[in-house]
Amino acid sequence: MLIGELREMTSVPGISGYEEKVREKIAEWVEPYADYTIDAIGNLLVELGEGELKGIFMAHMDEIGLLITGIRQDGKLTFRKIGGIDDRLLYGRHLDVVTENGKLDGVIGVLPVHLNLERKFDTVPWSKLVIDIGAESREEAEKLGVKVLDYAVFKKHFAVLNGRYVSTRSLDDRFGVVALVEAIKDLVDHDLDGRWMFAFTVQEEIGLKGARFLAERYSPKYAFAIDSFACCGDLTGDVKLGGGAVIRAVDSSAIYTRALARKVAEIAQRNEIPLQVGVTGGGTDASVFQHKSEVLALSVPIKYLHSEVEMLHLGDLKTLIKLIEAIAFEL
Repeated sequence: MLIGELREMTSVPGISGYEEKVREKIAEWVEPYADYTIDAIGNLLVELGEGELKGIFMAHMDEIGLLITGIRQDGKLTFRKIGGIDDRLLYGRHLDVVTENGKLDGVIGVLPVHLNLERKFDTVPWSKLVIDIGAESREEAEKLGVKVLDYAVFKKHFAVLNGRYVSTRSLDDRFGVVALVEAIKDLVDHDLDGRWMFAFTVQEEIGLKGARFLAERYSPKYAFAIDSFACCGDLTGDVKLGGGAVIRAVDSSAIYTRALARKVAEIAQRNEIPLQVGVTGGGTDASVFQHKSEVLALSVPIKYLHSEVEMLHLGDLKTLIKLIEAIAFEL
């Protein structure tokens, strides 16, 4: 079941600020189980339980990608990056160009090694690259339906490796979306101690915009981000894929609330839920609640983050879903 949900959710395009299609899919999944609202910035919100707002779980729905900035006279498209994309990953890539009328195939071309007379193989900066959609003029590109401010995402190839791992683009943070939807489905018919909000946020990749909007309006006791744990390297220590969910204790945006981390670790232990604790880079939605709430980031380890081959262990995702549910019951 999780494989099918991950396949379906990761296949939906939606860069920061252009999350409409993703939000529609989330609404489709949630509607049979719970009511939802959409706020002014575009976050989709589900509330379970009654009383004062006790806690909020957040998973961002946006992905990194490319925003079309112009159409050249030769029909090629110029662009800028949206979110953290390594320029090395752009060269020679297949893309989906998303327009108002649907999707077009596009590629970022390369200079063949046969023609590289200077024998230079340095990384080509994104600003020197263009998207080729097969058009030979600006007019032809426009007839295909492309406009400035359309966007492009990497082609999504979905792989299941050795029956245990999933590898595809935009697991960050569509795995978090799947985790929250599964938790909502399991918790909706249970009595909770207080009111819990499940927020599917927008524009995380460009500065946690959706979460900042929530932090201006809500003051929960606890704020959790369900987001990726970039793994594995010297910074991340003993955290590994297959070792269970992760408390993301420290990253570039926050030193999360240690007392809350201890509470969550105790909940995991009582429920025999495998749990790892680690340090990584990047930032999460929870960090913007630090001035008013106890905050923590919960994750699964993901290899090759912000690439076309992001990889997670299915067992870790199952563990994370159990942990989210146990927190809502026991915290």
